[in-house]
Amino acid sequence: MADSELYTKHARVWLPDPVQVWKSAKLLRDYSPGDQTLCLLLDDGNEMEYKIDPQTNNLPPLRNPNILVGENDLTALSYLNEPAVLHNIKVRFIDSKLIYTYCGIVLVAVNPYENLPIYEADIIHAYSGQNMADMDPHIFAVAEEAYKQMARDQQNQSIIVSGESGAGKTVSAKYAMRYFATVSGASGEADIEERVLASNPIMEALGNAKTTRNDNSSRFGKYVEIGFDKKHRIIGAHMRTYLLEKSRVVFQAHGERNYHIFYQLCASSHLPEFKTFKLGDANDFHYINQGHNPVIDGVDDAKAMCNTRRSFSQLGIGESNQMEIYQILAAILHLSNVEVKAHAGDRSSILPDNAHLVVFCELMGVSCEKMAHWLCHRKLQTTTETYIKGLSKTNAVNGRDALAKHIYSRLFRWIVACVNNVLKSAVKQHSFIGVLDIYGFETFDSNSFEQFCINYANEKLQQQFNLHVFKLEQEEYMEEEIPWTLIDFYDNQPCINLIEAKLGILDLLDEECKMPKGSDGTWCQKMYNTLLKQNAHFDKPKLSNRAFIIQHFADKVEYQCDGFLEKNKDTVNEEQIHVLQNSKFDFSQKLFVESEKATSSTNKSTTSNMGRFGLSQRGNRKTVGLQFRQSLHLLMDTLNATSPHYVRCIKPNDHKVPFSLDPLRAVQQLRACGILETIRISSAGFPSRWTYQEFFCRYRVLMKQKDVLPNRKLSCQNLLKKLIQDQNLYQFGKNKIFFRAGQVAYLEKLRSELLRRACVSIQKTIRCWLARKKYLRMKQSAITLQKHVRGHQARRYAHFLRRTKAAVVIQRNVRMWVARMRYRKLRSACVVIQCFFRAYVARKLYYKILYEQKALVIQKWVKGWLARQHYQRTRANIIMLQSCVRRMLAKKELKKLKIEARSVEHFKNLSVGMEKKIMQLQLKIDEQHRDVRELNERLNAAAKTQDTERERHCKELENLQRSEQKAKTKAEALPSLMEQLSFLQQELENTRNQKEVLEDQNNVYKEQTQQVVEELNMKNSLLDEEKKNHHKLILEQKQQLTEIKVLVENTEKLQEELIEERSRYQTLLSEHLHLQELHKDLKEELELRLSPSKSLHKRSESNDTSNSTECSPTIGSTTGQDSSQDNVNESQSTVDLPLILKLQRRVRELERDKQSLQRHLDEKESQEEEAKDEEEEEISVGRAELDLETLKRQELESENKKLKQDLSELRKSLTTEKSELMPPAVGSTTYNVLLEQLNSSNEELAMRKEEVLLLQSHIVRREAMKYKDSGLAEGVSLDLSDVPSFQDVDRSTDIHTLNEDGELWLAYEGLKETNRVLESQMQTLERQHSARYEKLLEELNMLKEEKEQQQKRLTQILLLPEDARIEAGLELEITRLTKENLELMEQQDKQEKTIASLKNDLQLYMKRVEEFEAHERKTSIGKNYLGKAASIPRKEREYQGMLEYKEGEESRLVECLVLDLKARGVAVRFLPGLPAYIIFMCLRYADRLNDDQRANTLLNSVLYSIKGVIKRRGKDFDVSSFWLSNTCRLLHCLKQYSGDEMFKMHNTVKQNEHCLTNFELREYQNVFADLAVQIYRQLIKSMEDTLQPLIVSSMLEHETIQGVLGSKPTGLRKKSTNSPEEDAVTVEVLLQQLGLWHTTMIKHGMDSGLIKQVVRQQFYVICAVTINHLLLRKDMCSWSKGLQIRYNVWQLEEWLGERELTDCGAKEMLEPLIQAAQLLQVTKKTEADAQAICKLCTGLTTAQIVKVLTLYTPVIEFEERVTTTFIATIKDILKDREESSTLMMDAKKIFSVTISFSPSSVALETIQIPASLNLNFLNRI
Repeated sequence: MADSELYTKHARVWLPDPVQVWKSAKLLRDYSPGDQTLCLLLDDGNEMEYKIDPQTNNLPPLRNPNILVGENDLTALSYLNEPAVLHNIKVRFIDSKLIYTYCGIVLVAVNPYENLPIYEADIIHAYSGQNMADMDPHIFAVAEEAYKQMARDQQNQSIIVSGESGAGKTVSAKYAMRYFATVSGASGEADIEERVLASNPIMEALGNAKTTRNDNSSRFGKYVEIGFDKKHRIIGAHMRTYLLEKSRVVFQAHGERNYHIFYQLCASSHLPEFKTFKLGDANDFHYINQGHNPVIDGVDDAKAMCNTRRSFSQLGIGESNQMEIYQILAAILHLSNVEVKAHAGDRSSILPDNAHLVVFCELMGVSCEKMAHWLCHRKLQTTTETYIKGLSKTNAVNGRDALAKHIYSRLFRWIVACVNNVLKSAVKQHSFIGVLDIYGFETFDSNSFEQFCINYANEKLQQQFNLHVFKLEQEEYMEEEIPWTLIDFYDNQPCINLIEAKLGILDLLDEECKMPKGSDGTWCQKMYNTLLKQNAHFDKPKLSNRAFIIQHFADKVEYQCDGFLEKNKDTVNEEQIHVLQNSKFDFSQKLFVESEKATSSTNKSTTSNMGRFGLSQRGNRKTVGLQFRQSLHLLMDTLNATSPHYVRCIKPNDHKVPFSLDPLRAVQQLRACGILETIRISSAGFPSRWTYQEFFCRYRVLMKQKDVLPNRKLSCQNLLKKLIQDQNLYQFGKNKIFFRAGQVAYLEKLRSELLRRACVSIQKTIRCWLARKKYLRMKQSAITLQKHVRGHQARRYAHFLRRTKAAVVIQRNVRMWVARMRYRKLRSACVVIQCFFRAYVARKLYYKILYEQKALVIQKWVKGWLARQHYQRTRANIIMLQSCVRRMLAKKELKKLKIEARSVEHFKNLSVGMEKKIMQLQLKIDEQHRDVRELNERLNAAAKTQDTERERHCKELENLQRSEQKAKTKAEALPSLMEQLSFLQQELENTRNQKEVLEDQNNVYKEQTQQVVEELNMKNSLLDEEKKNHHKLILEQKQQLTEIKVLVENTEKLQEELIEERSRYQTLLSEHLHLQELHKDLKEELELRLSPSKSLHKRSESNDTSNSTECSPTIGSTTGQDSSQDNVNESQSTVDLPLILKLQRRVRELERDKQSLQRHLDEKESQEEEAKDEEEEEISVGRAELDLETLKRQELESENKKLKQDLSELRKSLTTEKSELMPPAVGSTTYNVLLEQLNSSNEELAMRKEEVLLLQSHIVRREAMKYKDSGLAEGVSLDLSDVPSFQDVDRSTDIHTLNEDGELWLAYEGLKETNRVLESQMQTLERQHSARYEKLLEELNMLKEEKEQQQKRLTQILLLPEDARIEAGLELEITRLTKENLELMEQQDKQEKTIASLKNDLQLYMKRVEEFEAHERKTSIGKNYLGKAASIPRKEREYQGMLEYKEGEESRLVECLVLDLKARGVAVRFLPGLPAYIIFMCLRYADRLNDDQRANTLLNSVLYSIKGVIKRRGKDFDVSSFWLSNTCRLLHCLKQYSGDEMFKMHNTVKQNEHCLTNFELREYQNVFADLAVQIYRQLIKSMEDTLQPLIVSSMLEHETIQGVLGSKPTGLRKKSTNSPEEDAVTVEVLLQQLGLWHTTMIKHGMDSGLIKQVVRQQFYVICAVTINHLLLRKDMCSWSKGLQIRYNVWQLEEWLGERELTDCGAKEMLEPLIQAAQLLQVTKKTEADAQAICKLCTGLTTAQIVKVLTLYTPVIEFEERVTTTFIATIKDILKDREESSTLMMDAKKIFSVTISFSPSSVALETIQIPASLNLNFLNRI
């Protein structure tokens, strides 16, 4: 199909954009060839026309379908172009927060500028061993691929990490090395991987610096070779460095820093060891303050210095050497502050007392005068003479800076050599993986010699990369056997020739450096003359004569020629070097003298360890360019000899903003690092590749049924020939189909159109069916409605007629009634009107008379008031006139008096006269006052009398008026009152009669109510008493419940503490065992080193017994020690091994911790066992002997049946008596039934007593006769003197013989024993009877309460209305029925449990009966045989359950029973746990002999041999399961037969006779418990090794439900398989493996509790591994995959149900996986969905939920991606959740194991030793 045909309507294209580089648009109409424009719709809604160049006819690049956006591999895209690559990386980086993307063989890593939790150890283990294409892109995936290819192909590998400064190269290389150190482990020295990682902080401190683009930019290139041995374990490393940026030592641009080590030194200058360096703040030194930015945000230089010193120590560089290094660095800082003074004549000088120069010379150990002299002078040498010339200030400063750079370069080189010496391994290196961390392509505004070398190196690497990509493309084409043509790709060999060829840039530069008067300008002119016309990649700037331009593969770069010659020469004053070589400082002398020797030797042979350093010997001097070219060629040779893996680091923005992508910067780097060239090479061939199976699954919808053939390959070929006519657009390979660019998008378009048409057809049919169904329903509804409406209308019409007739009748009567009422109203209204009118006239007349009378009174009073007012005004005027006249006269009199007052006599006369007058006036005033009072009193009395009279007259008048009105009204109402009076008299008589009747009824009611009240009072008093009793019981029960709750909480806490302690103990135990193994390996290695000759001639002992003393602590006293071990110990004592001493000290500490933890664990277990024993003692009754078990079984069964019958009769009697729910009264049926049952049980009990006594005596007699002639009768001394004589008439003669044999005494003892048994049985029956009686009382009380509640509810219901009453009745009935159902269900469950327990008891008793019958048969046969041939002795022997063996045969026993035993054969043929029983029976023999040495030797030998077997064959599940079962069985035997009361109660009488009598083996119990834990952990590890490859394939990859999961293109990484269905690992395979393990454990006789713990651990591993891979695989996070996971989990749960393991806790282990599957399937759009997800996913952490939502990828077109806003909502909801922040589940976690005691029912005396075990030296006793 032509590309132009893809430009159809709604197709999406990319358009160039100056800001976003590319922007998306949609076609509004189809494109036809010849069109000049495209009509497009932009994403912002604007329309535009895109003009097409008619000459080139280049259409805009097409955009990929949404389903392909966000793919892991860029080569999986259908359209491979620049905008598609940029958009895919942007979507993954910004939306999905994924920083890694594949581009074919390249890993693109975008710097997130944020710490991400994707580099933990769990993720390293998740990527370990996985296929690169199966996991999401990651640096660990590249490292794993390199490691896997090295191990598989036996070929060296290399990882090339490149990118510009700040892109994250160093971090990527660091994580790659960390991966190798974690996955491979170390060989030889245990800390080699730590040393490899410790070199990184040192190289970062000395070689990294802050730039404007990066805070930790590597200013040198390095290639680290990590060496591996034949077992692919790290044995060492070697580092090569390239092109150290020495100019940074003396100069930094603004905003940059010098190397980190200088700032770390200044930050630590306050430390006492650094006081002698006389350092200070970083701003005080010239070399490190030029950038004016000495501090990096978030970086503590003092803390970094501690890390650097720690790394030096880890690499074995001592404190003295470290201080020497720091001393040299401090000297460089002081050298920077040495000031040079200028003098006339281009001369300069340095003052000899310069403080910094003095410190520099002191630190370097050189003469201050010589150094000051040669800093300002230089020696010139000719053929005839030598003379000294002074330097100008500028040259002197340049010389000082050159010396500083030279010193730092030599120091850096020496440190690299030291690191290489430390990392070098003594073992021969088998293979290596190289990690190249080198600078990327650089272009600045001003580019110099450093950028030229960097870009030259990138040209070489890009050429190697292009050739490798081209090679891989052609190899795959050839492997698939498809025709191919040579792909044209960009070859940058001309550019490389321009730089390194003869008469190239470097050649011309070296030639100019040799010229005496060579300069940058002359060199530039030579290049113009030589290269400008010859090479198209070389150009000259238009406006400059001192610069040149090179066309690199990434871009054009303009280089400034200034400084090229000086940097290429890198000269240092030789006299300054001589001064340093003669230093008194040993390290300085060693640094420069040895370096000169190494330089002189490397001048003869090419070296590649350093780039830019100057040499002091002129004749043998190499330029920096030549050295760099040689080292680069050596690097390329190394890379070409390895299999390369590429990592391209991208810097997303220049502002270091997290997860922000600048499109312009990203595109520049994609072009520069060769990603787009890779895409171009891929798109030039066949970029899209599908396997036939994937293609068939994806595009099966495009085929017709007849086109589907059994051969999938042929079906795919036929389909493609029909769909794509041009066969050049695709090719058929052996396993894959190869497509040209755009063809997959075309197929996707066809598929989506077909699916869309199918959807439309389905929708059309469904909508037609829905519309027809709707129409039929509407039609039927219309007919029904019409029928009902017409009937309704007819009924309404008839009703209308009836209503009309009734209305006429009603109207007639109503109108009559209305007329009559109207007449009456009119009549009464007329009467009322007349009444009111007449009253109105009378009142009017009365008011007129009253008005006139009042008017007269008012006139009288007004006239009097006017006269008084006139009189008062006249009087007042007169008084006023008199007062005025009197005032005038008084004034005149006053004047006279004033004149007279001046004389004394006059004053005296006046005073006497005045006194008299005052007295007279006082008397007058008093009289007037009395008169006034009397007048007032009279006036008040008159006023009061007048008022009372007035009021009395008014009242009389009003009364008269009222009486007049009343008389009128009464006269009018008199006839109506007479009528009412007669009516009331009749009613009064009626009420009197009714009153009499009511009084009689009331009296009767009172009598009845009094009786009821008395009865209620009686009942109330009884209820109060019962209430008080119940209240007391409730309080007691509450107290008991609180106590029980407290006890339960305490037990739960203790159990949690016990689990924690057990897990800690088991982890310590595993560490202890690991240290023991290391100790053993070191000891073996030491033995081999000390005695190499002896090992060749002497036979070495086995691993099981040679180092037994190192395996575990020896318990007991053992004397037998090999002489070889003594010799080894003696040799060890003479050798100084600090590591072994540390390990031994650690082992002792672990032993002490182990013992303390074991004691604590024993205490906890003993407490739990005591609690269990107390509970069992309360429940269980004393057991009878083995001979009486048959009788007890029959008695218990009969009693059980009768008790069940009695219980059923009781229940029937209780259910029949429903009238009175009270306790059974005397004489009731219930009481009679109970009484009858009690009497019958007592009678039956008496009969049973007699029968049991007779049977017991008979049995005892038989036993006595049986042992009459045996040794037992001889050993028993019977004293029958105290036994009374038994006389009987019939048996008098036999009594004496019976007494002589002791039979009577034995019978008497048997009767006593039976009496005890019967008494205990009576007690149990009484307890059971009391318990049943209490239960019956409780049931009766419950029934009473229910009756009261029902009565209350009935009373409440009767008060309700009828509807509510019915509803309430229904609710009551429903609640009653539900309660009855629940009770019946509980009863059914209890009955089922009792039936199951009875079945188990029945089976147990049947087995015992069979054993007893078999034993009886054997005894009868033996007796018969004896009867026939009395002369032959008896064959049957009574064994004691022990095995006899000779001293020294322990090793032979262990060899036959442990070392040479095959687990599979024993499990099938023999008794489970047979080795454990045999070992314990041998131990019983040692216990019988009381030989502790023999017991210790036996147990230690068994212990060490089992450990040896587990160490050698522990990876075999059968071996681990077999010995775990036998170890636990031996541990249980040690406990069961220890003699402790807590264990004896589980034994039979015969088993208690077999208990150990002389040994206390509690310590050995602890040791074997530890061994069981060790074997359990080994079992889990071996199981995990087998499970790991099955889990991912079965749970995630395999498609159990065919057709659910759609296929998508996977890019170049996925490997094709010929028959994917044949070798597929399904869930059935996983379940088969689990079933095989479960069957094996059952065959081996493993405890059920231990099996459940193993299954729980298995399911945890399945869940953890599945979730970890789900979180690391974007292709697995889809809706269909969630459905697949849930189906697989359901199969696992079904397997648990089939194996009866549902209660082992395995389902709970799968809960996180179930929630993850549900998370993939639920809707993820609204906030309500987010709330539901947060409530659902309680078993997942927030990081896991967000990761799954981020990785969620649609597989089909109809799914939608999860938006970033929804993910932000999820984060906001879960921000307060307290949980772990880790992303991965710990798949290596092993739960603590609990080995609970499980007694054995096997009798030791019945065990027989098979002949196949070759244990004929053991004898049964």
